[in-house]
Amino acid sequence: MVVLSDKDIRESIKNKDIIITCINEDQIGSCSIDLRLGNTFRVFKHAEVTHVDPKQGISDDLMSLVVKKEDEAFIIHPGEFVLGTTIEHVQISRSIVARLDGRSSWGRLGIIIHSTAGSVQPGYAGQLTLEIANISKVPVKLWPGAKICQLTFERLSSPCEKSYGERNSKYMDQKGPEVSRISLD
Repeated sequence: MVVLSDKDIRESIKNKDIIITCINEDQIGSCSIDLRLGNTFRVFKHAEVTHVDPKQGISDDLMSLVVKKEDEAFIIHPGEFVLGTTIEHVQISRSIVARLDGRSSWGRLGIIIHSTAGSVQPGYAGQLTLEIANISKVPVKLWPGAKICQLTFERLSSPCEKSYGERNSKYMDQKGPEVSRISLD
């Protein structure tokens, strides 16, 4: 597999191997596309939750949905973990895999963008849920619309036989931050 350059990314967008809504030219880097933070977050109801049992499933009731105005920041406190989402809807063909990474500037503030879900499988379509954590010792404001993460793309040696969307995928076509569906494994 080879990482796509800016030229290859533009060509893949033109050929519809990569479809990303609402992107501007300044979001395309030398080998990545910057994605922006949405205004919707999910936060665990710590005071009401004694524990989480992955075998029982994660109910929407375990998390509060927080929607911020476009000009209103979400403050993430030290040690806090929240789910966020990208503004952009991402769709990739069965011949492309994408990797999600945080941006260095956010990392230098102690903000981690994903805990483990850094891979976007071939054939995926939807907004991306971000697993955001603050490992610093100070609260940090997260502004909707801020460039918070980036996707790099690799072309597979051949298109996959069964794409993400054809595998009874739990997170296909997601809109907004989705709670874990681990109990469906």
